[in-house]
Amino acid sequence: MISLDLRNAKLNEDLSSWQEKVTKAHHDLREKTGAGNDFLGWVDWPVNYDKEEFERILALKKRMEGKYDTVLVCGIGGSYLGARAALEMIKGLYPDDGVEVIFVGNTFSHTYLTQVLNHIKDKEVVLNVISKSGTTTETSVSFRIFKQFMEEKYGAEAKERIYATTDKARGTLKELADAEGYETFVIPDNIGGRYSVFTAVGLLPLALANVDIEALMKGSYDAYKELDTADLDKNPAYQYAVARRILDNMGYKAEYFVTYHLQLTMIAEWWKQLFGESEGKDGKGILPTSACFTTDLHSLGQFIQEGSKTEFETIFYIDDMSDDIVFPSDDKDLDHMNYLAGKKLSWVSEMAFEGTLSAHSDDGNNPNMVIHLKDNSAYSFGYMIYFFFIACGMTCYLLDINPFNQPGVEVYKKKMFKLLGKN
Repeated sequence: MISLDLRNAKLNEDLSSWQEKVTKAHHDLREKTGAGNDFLGWVDWPVNYDKEEFERILALKKRMEGKYDTVLVCGIGGSYLGARAALEMIKGLYPDDGVEVIFVGNTFSHTYLTQVLNHIKDKEVVLNVISKSGTTTETSVSFRIFKQFMEEKYGAEAKERIYATTDKARGTLKELADAEGYETFVIPDNIGGRYSVFTAVGLLPLALANVDIEALMKGSYDAYKELDTADLDKNPAYQYAVARRILDNMGYKAEYFVTYHLQLTMIAEWWKQLFGESEGKDGKGILPTSACFTTDLHSLGQFIQEGSKTEFETIFYIDDMSDDIVFPSDDKDLDHMNYLAGKKLSWVSEMAFEGTLSAHSDDGNNPNMVIHLKDNSAYSFGYMIYFFFIACGMTCYLLDINPFNQPGVEVYKKKMFKLLGKN
């Protein structure tokens, strides 16, 4: 399902030299004895997820069938990135199944919120607000605005169209949801936001958007089983984790996460949060950044090819994307493009990938890793997220940091609240 190609990684030591450290870190992850173990609930979630709540999600989807054409997802960070990444990877940027998903609660932008309100005024809407505490400012601002929109549009029926994903027992949003009579779903106490896409945080909006969440969970379960080994010869997730540490030690302090399809750009955004918030602590870590080729080659290609050698590339390449088109022939050939006539654009993209890899690795002397995923199905998405979860946990444990807190994020919030006048 997932394979890792390290032939162009230019590592200066063998992965096997890290085996002892990997074995210990694997034990700490699986047995939940490592740093931040209070937030290791994701490790066995593919087995121990709440089956009753999962069935409630499917029941809600069935109950609301035909009653909405727009889903508003109100959340920030891990409360929306995973669902959006999954939605775009699996269904593409312009799905034609009659359901539009709009993400709010991730910005203060008054222009964006105003435009969304205007766009949905004649739509049939359901709203999923996602917040552990209910006090996340960006989400709270948007939720008040869209809660009032729903009440004005639907009256008493609004409470049947608003769903809260939050703490199981306490917090501002839980109290509000109980008071208003919204159906609630749980953000587990032992799973942090950036690891939460296969909980109700991601599963509810994805189900409402017609994504096969049963296949997604099957993918994560298979990854859980197949990647449950400390043997570096058999675990590509741990190979990726160790390769990152070796490149870090070699002086490569930035990682380009490269995709080749626009519908995968949100996978990169989700990956950046996962690794950035998990690894960037104590003056350590690799800067996570991203690029979408070939588009970004026209802006970043020169730097990557001949600029300062401070970064390496991790190419996330899906071998079989669901959509394709054949390049047409033209009798006049005034654009001199008939040399591509009859070729599938997937083949053109593959040649661009191989040519760029050769240029950057052979001529530019940049380290490159390639992560191959079979396809862009819901099953593959589920498998992929678990791959990155355990790779992230491993690479952080090898760096001797706690991957599951984010103290630096709280600093900007305190400064902002002071300026906003919040007590």
